[in-house]
Amino acid sequence: MTEHPSSPEHHHQRPGRAPPLVTGAGFLRGARLALPVMPGMMAIALATGASAARVGLSFGENLVMCATMFASASQLVVFELWPDRFTPDAVLGLALIALTVNARMLLITASLRPWMGGLPAWIYPLLHLTSDPSWIVSMRYRNEGGTDAGVFFGASVLLASFWLCFTQLGFVLGALVSEPRRWGFDLIMPVFFAAMLVPLWRGRRNAVPWVVAGAVALAVERLVGGWYFIVAGAIAGAVTGGFVDDRRD
Repeated sequence: MTEHPSSPEHHHQRPGRAPPLVTGAGFLRGARLALPVMPGMMAIALATGASAARVGLSFGENLVMCATMFASASQLVVFELWPDRFTPDAVLGLALIALTVNARMLLITASLRPWMGGLPAWIYPLLHLTSDPSWIVSMRYRNEGGTDAGVFFGASVLLASFWLCFTQLGFVLGALVSEPRRWGFDLIMPVFFAAMLVPLWRGRRNAVPWVVAGAVALAVERLVGGWYFIVAGAIAGAVTGGFVDDRRD
Protein backbone atom coordinates (compact mmCIF):
# COMPACT_ATOMS: atom_id res chain seq x y z
CA MET A 1 0.00 0.00 0.00
CA THR A 2 1.38 3.41 -0.96
CA GLU A 3 1.88 5.75 2.01
CA HIS A 4 0.08 9.06 1.67
CA PRO A 5 2.38 12.09 2.04
CA SER A 6 0.13 13.68 4.69
CA SER A 7 -0.04 10.63 6.93
CA PRO A 8 1.47 10.83 10.45
CA GLU A 9 3.92 8.08 9.53
CA HIS A 10 5.26 10.16 6.72
CA HIS A 11 5.78 13.10 9.07
CA HIS A 12 7.65 11.04 11.66
CA GLN A 13 10.98 10.77 9.87
CA ARG A 14 14.54 11.44 10.86
CA PRO A 15 15.41 15.17 11.07
CA GLY A 16 16.50 16.64 7.76
CA ARG A 17 14.72 14.05 5.61
CA ALA A 18 11.59 16.13 4.97
CA PRO A 19 10.83 19.83 4.54
CA PRO A 20 9.35 21.62 7.57
CA LEU A 21 5.58 21.50 7.84
CA VAL A 22 2.87 22.55 10.26
CA THR A 23 -0.32 20.50 10.48
CA GLY A 24 -3.38 20.51 12.68
CA ALA A 25 -2.60 16.96 13.75
CA GLY A 26 0.86 18.05 14.82
CA PHE A 27 -0.60 21.01 16.71
CA LEU A 28 -2.91 18.70 18.66
CA ARG A 29 -0.10 16.25 19.29
CA GLY A 30 2.05 19.05 20.71
CA ALA A 31 -0.76 20.06 23.03
CA ARG A 32 -1.07 16.46 24.23
CA LEU A 33 2.68 16.17 24.78
CA ALA A 34 2.57 19.32 26.91
CA LEU A 35 -0.15 18.01 29.23
CA PRO A 36 2.29 16.40 31.73
CA VAL A 37 3.94 19.81 32.13
CA MET A 38 0.70 21.57 33.02
CA PRO A 39 0.78 21.10 36.83
CA GLY A 40 4.24 22.64 37.04
CA MET A 41 3.33 25.47 34.68
CA MET A 42 0.17 26.24 36.66
CA ALA A 43 2.04 26.29 39.96
CA ILE A 44 4.72 28.63 38.64
CA ALA A 45 2.03 30.85 37.10
CA LEU A 46 0.18 31.05 40.42
CA ALA A 47 3.38 32.03 42.19
CA THR A 48 4.19 34.66 39.55
CA GLY A 49 0.74 36.21 39.76
CA ALA A 50 0.89 36.23 43.55
CA SER A 51 4.28 37.97 43.43
CA ALA A 52 2.85 40.62 41.10
CA ALA A 53 0.08 41.32 43.61
CA ARG A 54 2.62 41.50 46.44
CA VAL A 55 4.66 44.27 44.77
CA GLY A 56 1.53 46.30 44.02
CA LEU A 57 0.77 45.74 40.34
CA SER A 58 -2.81 46.11 39.21
CA PHE A 59 -4.76 43.28 37.59
CA GLY A 60 -4.35 44.90 34.16
CA GLU A 61 -0.65 45.59 34.64
CA ASN A 62 -0.07 41.97 35.60
CA LEU A 63 -1.98 40.78 32.54
CA VAL A 64 0.06 42.99 30.18
CA MET A 65 3.34 42.02 31.83
CA CYS A 66 2.63 38.30 31.68
CA ALA A 67 1.48 38.50 28.06
CA THR A 68 4.41 40.56 26.78
CA MET A 69 7.21 39.28 29.00
CA PHE A 70 6.05 35.64 29.30
CA ALA A 71 9.04 34.61 31.41
CA SER A 72 8.38 33.20 34.86
CA ALA A 73 12.03 32.99 35.95
CA SER A 74 12.90 36.59 35.13
CA GLN A 75 9.56 37.88 36.42
CA LEU A 76 10.05 36.19 39.79
CA VAL A 77 13.60 37.55 39.99
CA VAL A 78 12.44 41.06 39.10
CA PHE A 79 9.68 40.90 41.70
CA GLU A 80 12.22 39.89 44.35
CA LEU A 81 14.29 43.00 43.50
CA TRP A 82 11.30 45.32 43.01
CA PRO A 83 12.30 48.83 44.23
CA ASP A 84 10.20 50.99 46.52
CA ARG A 85 10.90 53.96 44.28
CA PHE A 86 11.47 53.81 40.55
CA THR A 87 14.37 55.79 39.12
CA PRO A 88 16.03 55.53 35.71
CA ASP A 89 18.82 53.49 37.30
CA ALA A 90 16.32 51.14 38.96
CA VAL A 91 14.44 50.60 35.69
CA LEU A 92 17.68 49.97 33.80
CA GLY A 93 18.84 47.54 36.48
CA LEU A 94 15.61 45.53 36.34
CA ALA A 95 15.74 45.47 32.54
CA LEU A 96 19.33 44.18 32.55
CA ILE A 97 18.47 41.51 35.11
CA ALA A 98 15.51 40.32 33.03
CA LEU A 99 17.69 40.33 29.91
CA THR A 100 20.37 38.30 31.67
CA VAL A 101 17.96 35.65 32.93
CA ASN A 102 16.23 35.41 29.54
CA ALA A 103 19.40 35.40 27.43
CA ARG A 104 19.17 31.62 27.24
CA MET A 105 16.22 32.13 24.87
CA LEU A 106 18.70 33.24 22.20
CA LEU A 107 20.23 29.77 22.30
CA ILE A 108 16.87 28.02 22.57
CA THR A 109 15.35 29.75 19.55
CA ALA A 110 18.60 29.42 17.58
CA SER A 111 18.39 25.66 18.07
CA LEU A 112 15.00 25.74 16.33
CA ARG A 113 16.46 27.20 13.13
CA PRO A 114 17.45 23.87 11.51
CA TRP A 115 13.90 22.63 12.09
CA MET A 116 11.84 25.71 11.25
CA GLY A 117 14.06 27.78 8.99
CA GLY A 118 11.96 26.92 5.93
CA LEU A 119 8.61 27.94 7.41
CA PRO A 120 6.79 31.04 6.09
CA ALA A 121 7.68 34.31 7.82
CA TRP A 122 4.14 34.95 9.06
CA ILE A 123 4.45 32.11 11.55
CA TYR A 124 7.59 33.47 13.23
CA PRO A 125 5.75 35.85 15.64
CA LEU A 126 4.44 32.72 17.37
CA LEU A 127 8.01 32.12 18.55
CA HIS A 128 7.21 34.73 21.22
CA LEU A 129 5.35 31.89 22.94
CA THR A 130 8.53 29.81 23.26
CA SER A 131 9.09 28.51 26.77
CA ASP A 132 11.52 26.07 28.35
CA PRO A 133 8.89 23.31 28.72
CA SER A 134 7.52 23.68 25.18
CA TRP A 135 11.06 23.59 23.79
CA ILE A 136 11.99 20.49 25.78
CA VAL A 137 8.94 18.43 24.83
CA SER A 138 9.27 19.54 21.19
CA MET A 139 12.96 18.73 20.93
CA ARG A 140 12.29 15.33 22.46
CA TYR A 141 9.77 14.72 19.66
CA ARG A 142 12.28 16.07 17.12
CA ASN A 143 15.10 13.85 18.41
CA GLU A 144 12.81 10.84 18.02
CA GLY A 145 12.52 11.65 14.30
CA GLY A 146 9.46 13.92 14.16
CA THR A 147 9.33 16.72 11.60
CA ASP A 148 5.94 18.38 12.13
CA ALA A 149 6.62 21.86 13.57
CA GLY A 150 2.97 22.00 14.58
CA VAL A 151 4.03 19.99 17.65
CA PHE A 152 6.11 22.92 18.88
CA PHE A 153 3.39 25.48 18.27
CA GLY A 154 0.69 23.29 19.81
CA ALA A 155 2.71 22.87 23.00
CA SER A 156 3.63 26.56 23.09
CA VAL A 157 0.09 27.87 22.56
CA LEU A 158 -1.40 25.55 25.18
CA LEU A 159 1.20 26.44 27.80
CA ALA A 160 0.97 30.17 27.07
CA SER A 161 -2.84 30.10 27.37
CA PHE A 162 -2.76 28.36 30.73
CA TRP A 163 0.06 30.66 31.81
CA LEU A 164 -2.09 33.76 31.27
CA CYS A 165 -5.10 32.23 33.01
CA PHE A 166 -3.22 31.05 36.08
CA THR A 167 -1.05 34.14 36.53
CA GLN A 168 -4.29 36.10 36.82
CA LEU A 169 -5.74 33.53 39.21
CA GLY A 170 -2.55 33.72 41.24
CA PHE A 171 -2.90 37.49 41.34
CA VAL A 172 -6.41 37.20 42.77
CA LEU A 173 -5.40 34.51 45.27
CA GLY A 174 -2.04 36.13 45.95
CA ALA A 175 -2.12 35.81 49.69
CA LEU A 176 -2.23 32.01 49.43
CA VAL A 177 1.05 31.66 47.53
CA SER A 178 2.80 34.94 48.27
CA GLU A 179 5.92 32.99 49.33
CA PRO A 180 6.60 30.46 46.52
CA ARG A 181 9.46 28.73 48.39
CA ARG A 182 7.24 28.10 51.39
CA TRP A 183 5.06 25.90 49.18
CA GLY A 184 7.98 24.28 47.36
CA PHE A 185 7.21 25.97 44.03
CA ASP A 186 10.90 26.75 43.56
CA LEU A 187 11.54 23.00 43.10
CA ILE A 188 8.91 22.39 40.43
CA MET A 189 10.85 23.51 37.37
CA PRO A 190 14.22 21.93 38.37
CA VAL A 191 12.47 18.61 38.98
CA PHE A 192 10.65 18.90 35.65
CA PHE A 193 13.84 19.66 33.72
CA ALA A 194 15.69 16.79 35.39
CA ALA A 195 12.89 14.38 34.47
CA MET A 196 12.75 15.58 30.86
CA LEU A 197 16.50 15.18 30.37
CA VAL A 198 16.26 11.41 30.75
CA PRO A 199 14.62 10.74 27.32
CA LEU A 200 17.15 13.11 25.70
CA TRP A 201 20.06 10.95 26.85
CA ARG A 202 21.90 9.50 23.85
CA GLY A 203 25.01 8.07 25.48
CA ARG A 204 27.83 9.07 27.76
CA ARG A 205 28.93 11.88 25.47
CA ASN A 206 25.78 13.75 26.44
CA ALA A 207 27.12 14.00 29.97
CA VAL A 208 30.08 16.17 28.89
CA PRO A 209 28.18 19.39 28.00
CA TRP A 210 25.75 18.85 30.89
CA VAL A 211 28.60 18.54 33.41
CA VAL A 212 30.44 21.52 31.91
CA ALA A 213 27.29 23.66 31.99
CA GLY A 214 26.60 22.74 35.61
CA ALA A 215 30.20 23.31 36.72
CA VAL A 216 30.46 26.70 35.01
CA ALA A 217 27.08 27.79 36.39
CA LEU A 218 28.08 26.83 39.94
CA ALA A 219 31.46 28.57 39.63
CA VAL A 220 29.96 31.79 38.26
CA GLU A 221 27.23 31.79 40.91
CA ARG A 222 29.87 31.48 43.66
CA LEU A 223 32.43 33.89 42.22
CA VAL A 224 30.29 36.53 40.51
CA GLY A 225 26.87 36.28 42.12
CA GLY A 226 23.67 37.60 40.65
CA TRP A 227 21.98 35.71 37.84
CA TYR A 228 24.85 35.61 35.35
CA PHE A 229 25.37 31.92 36.10
CA ILE A 230 22.29 31.07 34.00
CA VAL A 231 23.76 32.60 30.84
CA ALA A 232 27.30 31.40 31.58
CA GLY A 233 26.18 27.81 32.11
CA ALA A 234 24.01 27.83 28.99
CA ILE A 235 26.78 29.20 26.77
CA ALA A 236 29.39 26.83 28.19
CA GLY A 237 27.11 23.83 27.68
CA ALA A 238 26.17 24.89 24.15
CA VAL A 239 29.79 25.44 23.09
CA THR A 240 30.90 22.15 24.62
CA GLY A 241 27.98 20.35 22.98
CA GLY A 242 29.03 21.78 19.62
CA PHE A 243 32.55 20.39 19.99
CA VAL A 244 31.23 17.01 21.12
CA ASP A 245 28.89 16.80 18.13
CA ASP A 246 31.69 17.78 15.74
CA ARG A 247 33.92 15.01 17.07
CA ARG A 248 31.06 12.52 16.79
CA ASP A 249 30.57 13.47 13.13
